[in-house]
Amino acid sequence: MDVLALEGSINTVGYGLAAIGPGIGVALVFAAYIQASARQPESAGFNRTWLVLGFALVEALALFGLVLAFAV
Repeated sequence: MDVLALEGSINTVGYGLAAIGPGIGVALVFAAYIQASARQPESAGFNRTWLVLGFALVEALALFGLVLAFAV
């Protein structure tokens, strides 16, 4: 019996580990927005633009990981 034999798809494990990074990234983006809006409420509208941009860029990393998990 081979000790290193893996049952199932290792791609799923890899994507699960790769999804941790974007999850932390999204949390940091929203935490920074909340903190900036709490310090200067009048700039919340300006900061919301950067919130959406940061969220989209971080979420794109998760989507790339998902695509690569199925492509390989």
